[in-house]
Amino acid sequence: MAYETLIVESEGPIARVWLNRPAQHNPLSGRVLEELIGAFTELQGQPQTAVVILGGRGPSFSAGADRKDPPGRPPSGDGGSARARRYAAQLGRRVLQAIERAEAITIARLHGHVIGGAVLLGLACDLRVAAQSASFWIPEVDLGVPLTWGGAPRLAREVGMARAKELILLCDRFDAASAGRYGMINRVVADDALDRTVYEWARRLAAKPPWAVHMTKSQFRAYARTTVLGDVTELDGDLLGAATAEDPTRFLFPAKKQGA
Repeated sequence: MAYETLIVESEGPIARVWLNRPAQHNPLSGRVLEELIGAFTELQGQPQTAVVILGGRGPSFSAGADRKDPPGRPPSGDGGSARARRYAAQLGRRVLQAIERAEAITIARLHGHVIGGAVLLGLACDLRVAAQSASFWIPEVDLGVPLTWGGAPRLAREVGMARAKELILLCDRFDAASAGRYGMINRVVADDALDRTVYEWARRLAAKPPWAVHMTKSQFRAYARTTVLGDVTELDGDLLGAATAEDPTRFLFPAKKQGA
């Protein structure tokens, strides 16, 4: 499968998925999210892939939403049907599900800016390694939208309810050391040790008995389903649509047809 915004590489049992718009710090657009869904779906059909590393080319993992083409933005023009609007608003939730449902163990390689939806991409992975200089930020509330994609319960699962409320509502930036203390990151390493550490973890995981690894991941995935509010997160797309539509009430409650 050819990608415009990603690079997908395979080296034996280890695959790498790279966000590949480095000049713009790998912004997240609807196309990026759709290609991520496609990449992880494709890798799902490759049972020889034991580990997938998700990273970003250039100076950052991802600086968050593409301001010129933000993910979840309803289609413009009269051709944007309610179904198309809702599909666009649900892309973030679907990409996190695609990553979480991967049978391979997933490792997030985090460096530079890790902002907004990029934080959630990292949370969707099984393991997370961050460079010491990485900077994290969840700015959605200050931008006038709620944190969607099922992000609030995912974050609460990792760092606890009180800390999740603090990070989402205050919108303060925090460094990799703090992310490690909060429980968001498995390992914080020197910048020049990031690739070495991530590859060593991937190599070790790929060498372990595959059935034991697979069943262990299945156990954790089953537990996660009980802590992410189940399918209630599907409503997050509607929240995003309401927050970004020019007329939120019309988007959520279309005008009744004459005579209805």
